[in-house]
Amino acid sequence: MRRFCVICFLCVVGLFAQAQKLKPAILKPAAFRHYVDYFNGMEDENIRQAIPNDSAWDWMQQNIPLFECPQQNFEEMFYYRWWTLRKHIKKTEQGYVFTEFLVQRSYADKYNMISSGLGHHIYEARWLHDQQYLNDYIRIWYRGNNGGPMKKLRFYSSWNIDAIYNRYKVNGDREILLDLLPDLTADYKAWEQERRGADGLFWQYDVRDAMEETISGGRKEKNPRPSINSYMYGNAKALYAIANLAWKDEMAKLYKAKADTLKQLVQQKLWSNDDDFFEVRKEKGDTLARVREAIGFVPWYFNLPDAKYNVAWKAALDPKHFCAPFGLTTADRSHPQFRTHGCCNCEWDGAVWPFATSQTLTGMANLLNNGRQDIVSHSAYFDLLETYVESQYYRGRPYIGEYLDEKTGYWLKGDQERSRYYNHSTFNDLIITGLVGLRPVEGNTFTVNPLLPADKWDWFCLDNVLYQGKIITILWDKTGKHYNKGKGLSVWVNGKKRQSRDELGPLTVYGGK
Repeated sequence: MRRFCVICFLCVVGLFAQAQKLKPAILKPAAFRHYVDYFNGMEDENIRQAIPNDSAWDWMQQNIPLFECPQQNFEEMFYYRWWTLRKHIKKTEQGYVFTEFLVQRSYADKYNMISSGLGHHIYEARWLHDQQYLNDYIRIWYRGNNGGPMKKLRFYSSWNIDAIYNRYKVNGDREILLDLLPDLTADYKAWEQERRGADGLFWQYDVRDAMEETISGGRKEKNPRPSINSYMYGNAKALYAIANLAWKDEMAKLYKAKADTLKQLVQQKLWSNDDDFFEVRKEKGDTLARVREAIGFVPWYFNLPDAKYNVAWKAALDPKHFCAPFGLTTADRSHPQFRTHGCCNCEWDGAVWPFATSQTLTGMANLLNNGRQDIVSHSAYFDLLETYVESQYYRGRPYIGEYLDEKTGYWLKGDQERSRYYNHSTFNDLIITGLVGLRPVEGNTFTVNPLLPADKWDWFCLDNVLYQGKIITILWDKTGKHYNKGKGLSVWVNGKKRQSRDELGPLTVYGGK
């Protein structure tokens, strides 16, 4: 009965939103249809799931935020990534799911679901207006196997609980979040039983971290890794917050203690003073692997490290280490084993993976939003995001695949059917929460802090963002002459201007009515 009530509640919410006729305040959807017409014309659609190409534009009008800016490739990629995400929505007898590959994979769970990118799927799709897609998807992962979790829910390391909680910050649906709490605590306990070592750290094979053929580990090495330990820290923090929402004080204390312990262990046992970096700890010998890898930036995805560890970000900006012509590499370019594991069998020994790029850029945005530091600038963030945009092309057309050569930008599996439209990273979440700067929080007071450098664009608009039942519009117009809605940065709620300032910088919007 309880699940039925939740579904009914969500239907009421959806009908209420329709009744209010919420709509964009500034931008006109029709102005962006040409992108979808172009994308549809790029291919012979050989795989069709729930929403085929001929329905793509109608679906996008109903579901996505709108974005306009003076740099065409940013704008094009924003709509391309929504267009490709839509391809992965699959209708099953239990509801909607998101796939990672369009082609069937032998190691997938039922409905061709793969858990390695689930956190990315939730972070990206939380901005869709129709909540049913993620409601179904999450429910199937946790309850789709005769009321229990799918068999391969924990086949890969995951930050699912953190993602589900951060989705709540966007949709404000407390009831469905609390309904999932028993499933989420059971998931965390299972991870502790299966992957927590005697030293208190979680271990993982690199292949089950979705990062096979690494320099630091191997497919059969049970190493404590910065990735899974950061994920479990984020999951514990999320369970602490959810328990507080449920007024479960003892549970909240338990998960706060788990998060605090993991933070201490990560900083004590996975930090290399020699390399100024978080690194894999080798199972054999109990020593650090002494190789910087992109997973060393993952702790910032969850705001784990204390400020003194921010020195690690110098390596992200250094061409000798991670900053390559076509993106952030997955291993230190100066290491002797960089790109030595061969090619085109999913190696994580240095090539650029969007999976890791989106994690690193999310962590960098957190760094820029949390406290004072002088290592990473807005310009550095923009440059790396711009490189991410430019990398998502193949033979002159928009493309998102598995991984690419760091020097040439060539997609290493670009001619394989399995690689096309690979749903294994975020992009639009980076535009919304990073570049434009909408920072989701509990409650109806929120901050907008664009990471756009002051000398880059004279204008942009993010519109039609469904946030906690309201339509948010964020507008930057340096002179006031582009949109004729006033000079500077402004935030609008349901078509009414709520806050503004003359220059780019943080704005806090109090309340939301």
